[in-house]
Amino acid sequence: MRVRSVLPHLPFLGVLAVAVWIRAVAVLAYPAPLWFGDSPGYLEAAIRFRPDETRPSGYPILLWLLKPFHSFGLMVSVQHAVGVLTGVLVYVLVWRAGRAAWPVTDDKRWRVWLPGTAAALLTVPVLIPVHQIALEHMLMSDSLFAFLLLAAVTAVLWRRRPTWWLGALAGVLTACASLTRTAGLPLVALILAAMLIRRAGWRACAAAAVAFVLPVAGYLVWFHAEYGQYKLAKADQVFLYGRTAAFADCRVIRPRPELAIMCPERSDPRISRSFSVMWTPDSPFRRIPGWVYGEDGNRLAGEFAWAAIKAQPVDYAEVVVRDTLRAFTWHRQPYPTPWTWLQYEFPEGEAWSDRQARLAGRYGGDGETRVVRPWAGQVLAYQDHVVMPGTILGVLLLAGLAGAVPHARSNGRWRLARPVRHWAAGALLPWGTSLALLVIPAATADFDYRYVMPAVPFACVALGLALFPSLRPPPVPPPREEQRPESREKIDAEAD
Repeated sequence: MRVRSVLPHLPFLGVLAVAVWIRAVAVLAYPAPLWFGDSPGYLEAAIRFRPDETRPSGYPILLWLLKPFHSFGLMVSVQHAVGVLTGVLVYVLVWRAGRAAWPVTDDKRWRVWLPGTAAALLTVPVLIPVHQIALEHMLMSDSLFAFLLLAAVTAVLWRRRPTWWLGALAGVLTACASLTRTAGLPLVALILAAMLIRRAGWRACAAAAVAFVLPVAGYLVWFHAEYGQYKLAKADQVFLYGRTAAFADCRVIRPRPELAIMCPERSDPRISRSFSVMWTPDSPFRRIPGWVYGEDGNRLAGEFAWAAIKAQPVDYAEVVVRDTLRAFTWHRQPYPTPWTWLQYEFPEGEAWSDRQARLAGRYGGDGETRVVRPWAGQVLAYQDHVVMPGTILGVLLLAGLAGAVPHARSNGRWRLARPVRHWAAGALLPWGTSLALLVIPAATADFDYRYVMPAVPFACVALGLALFPSLRPPPVPPPREEQRPESREKIDAEAD
C-alpha cells in the first residue's frame, strides 16, 4: 500500500534527484560561495551582528547563525537546501490543488498520475535551470528571500479559508522576507487581500497584520539603537535616485543649486545610467561626505528622485515598463554592466581579493572561490546546456493569467464570472507576487537578472492553481424538518 502511494510522486522524485545531484556536484566543484559586490556587506553585518547600513539584515542573521560552524561549504549547502525546499513547496501546492480537482474513482484510476505529473513539470523551472543553482551558491540573499515569501504564500493557500494561526504564520514569514529584501514590504498588502478574497475571518487577518508588524517594528528598534534612526537602512533613497537617473533631465527638472550636483552623468556608455550614478567614478555621491551612507547624500538623492518623477512621470513609467520587459528576453544581455550579468554564472577560473580574505578570516573558514576539477567540468557543461530563457517566464505568467478561462463553461453553460472567482481565490496571490517581484526593482532601483529568478516559483504555482478546476464542495443535504408536537402525540396515540 505504501509503495502504491509513492508511485504517483515518481515524476517529481525524478526531478528532485536531478536537482539534488547537480547541487551536490556544485558544492564539490565550488566549495566556497560565489562572491558578488554586495557580499562583503552581508558578511560584515553577520560578523559584527549589527544592522547593515545599506539594506535589511535578514540574510546576515542567517549567516550569523551559521558562523559557529566556521564552514563556507556548510553555508552554500544550506542555501542549496533552501532552494530545493522552494521547489518542494511549489510541488506540494500544485499537487494538492490537482488532487482536490481530480479525485480518483474506481472507473478513473488513471487520474492518480495527473496531479503529480503536472506538479512535477511545474517544478522544473525552479529546480533545474543553472541560474537558479548559481544564485543559491552566491553569498547573496535572493534564494532565502524567495523561500520565505513562497512559504508565506503557502500558508495563505493551505486551506480554503485561512485560520488565525495560518494568518499569523503568513504574516511573520512575510516580515522575515521583507527584512531580507525590502521588495517584500508592499507584498503584505497582497497577502491580506488574498486572505480577504478567500473569506478569512477578521481574526486571521488581524493575526497576519500583527505578526507582520511586530518583527518589522523590532528591527526598527534595533536599527535605532545602533544608528539613532527608525529605518530599515540608512540609504533608503539612494536606490530610487539611481532609478530616476535613467531618465532624469535637469533641463526639465530645473533643480535648485544645491541639488544640481545630483544631475546624472555617464562617461562609459556600456554601463547603465542607474548603475553609473551609484558605483562608478561618475557618481555624485563621491563629492558628498559620507558617500551613499551619509545623511546629506540620502537626503539629496530622495529630493532629486521625487522631483524627477513629478517632472517626468511619463518618462518614469516608460523606464519601468522597459526594464520589466527585459526579464522576458530569450538571451541575457550585458546589463547593467558588461560584467555584472556574468557574475550570476559559475566561473571557469578563481578570483580572490584581500578584502574578501580578511572578511572570510574574521568569519572563520576558507571563503576563497576555488574551482575543483573534474567536478567543475560537469557544472560548466551543465551550465552550457541547461538554461531557462526569460521568455519561458513570460509564457508562464501569460498562461497563469489565462489558465482559468476554460473554466467559464460548466455543464454546457457559460458562466463568465466563474473563472474570475476561481482565479482570484487561487492564482491571484502567486501570480501577483511574481509580477510584483519583477516590477518593484524596475520601479525602485534598476533591472538586474538576479531579481528575475525569485519570481519564477510564484509563476509556476499560479499556473498550476489556474489550470486545475476549483474543488466543488459536497452537496449539503436539506435539513430535516422537526416533528411538530401534535404529530408526536398522534404517533403515540396510534401506538397505543
